[in-house]
Amino acid sequence: MKYHSTRGAAPVLEFDEVLLAGLARDGGLYLPESWPQFSAEEIRGLAGLSYAALAQEIIQPFVGSALSEAELTALLEDAYAGFGHAAVAPLKQLDSRTWMIELFHGPTLAFKDYALQVVGRLFDHVLAHQNRRVTIVGATSGDTGSAAIEACRDRERVRIFILHPKGRVSEVQRRQMTTVAAANVHNIAIEGSFDDCQDLVKAMFNDTAFRDEMSLSAVNSINWARIMAQIVYYFAAAVALGAPDRRVAFAVPTGNFGNVYAGYAARQMGLPIARLIVGSNRNDILTRFLGSGAMEMRPVEPSLSPSMDIQVSSNFERLLFDILEQDGEAVAETLTRFRSTGQFDLGNRRGAEALGLFEGQRLDDEETLATMARLYRTTGELIDPHSAIGVAAAQNSARDPAVPLVALATAHPAKFPDAVERACGLRPALPARLADLFERKEHCTLLPNDLAVVQAEVRRQSVPEEVQ
Repeated sequence: MKYHSTRGAAPVLEFDEVLLAGLARDGGLYLPESWPQFSAEEIRGLAGLSYAALAQEIIQPFVGSALSEAELTALLEDAYAGFGHAAVAPLKQLDSRTWMIELFHGPTLAFKDYALQVVGRLFDHVLAHQNRRVTIVGATSGDTGSAAIEACRDRERVRIFILHPKGRVSEVQRRQMTTVAAANVHNIAIEGSFDDCQDLVKAMFNDTAFRDEMSLSAVNSINWARIMAQIVYYFAAAVALGAPDRRVAFAVPTGNFGNVYAGYAARQMGLPIARLIVGSNRNDILTRFLGSGAMEMRPVEPSLSPSMDIQVSSNFERLLFDILEQDGEAVAETLTRFRSTGQFDLGNRRGAEALGLFEGQRLDDEETLATMARLYRTTGELIDPHSAIGVAAAQNSARDPAVPLVALATAHPAKFPDAVERACGLRPALPARLADLFERKEHCTLLPNDLAVVQAEVRRQSVPEEVQ
């Protein structure tokens, strides 16, 4: 399997090279040159497999010769062995037409674990094989950071730096990152928004001298391996509900577009997905685009669903690549214009397939709280604010009653206890393994939104102690 950049000017790479590169050297994102195809018969054959065995079938074509079948099997079984539910990603029925897939049974209680527990082990395998070390830099709006840290902590060949926007993640999210006492883990709070953190990470990758000096790599969803592993739970849910003999739709609470893009990728591989509903909070740039064809950046507004407080959705570039007929120069020009003016308008160039497949839904904080309260009242289920946006987007969508609709529950309610208590009158408890989270010592450095300052800190922390 070969991978090319969405901007068309970077070298074509193999999977192991893409894993370690993260962002392409031309600033683009890597995609497979062709999608593995699953026939109806092959999809039927996935029924009844364990989650790890299903992941093996979906992921093997993407990794090519980087891992043998036996190596990948062992890696995936290890990755999911510690999840807190035997089904790994269980489905629950909410009403006659709506299901919810729980993606919060991993070690950090968020959907990011489903990919990053795999990605951390992939890094170990490839780095050991190549006798290399890397410095991972990442930005988080809340959940990626803790999942990445948990996946990379104490790994001999990895040093990890995670940037988060100061005061714009929940206390549980912050403490899950800052209380990890591992020598290779470094937390940086940035005085700014998530978009500022994301821009700093991209700027470090685009500074090729710094990138090479530090051997930078990425675990954000700009890294193709993240998307690859997230495709699995779309297949798992659809097959459980009757695919390929029955079409399925999904509603996804969306900020950076990586999670819903994994659904798009599953459809490209042959999974019969009828619709992908993008759920936004008040930072609704994607919903506005899907309705108008115009992408217009506005200031980020804090909300009850902070992981979605984003105005620049990095993974949208992967979809834009297809909308612009895989013209890398057009992608680069469009995104350069977006960065300089804060907007672009595709008008009728959005593509008939994208228009027919995607739908946008927007919820404000009060609607989010009302959804949480209503679901608890009618089903007894406590859900976090992000999952509530997915559930409401599903239930508010105009849909074919014959097509089951799956809402993605992306975080455990205990990660956002204040919002849950406000909506439902109950304060959800953390699982036993995190019961002492608020007693643990925090480790974090506060820095301004300044590239040179952040690079200096990464460089300083990357020098062995005996050299300092």
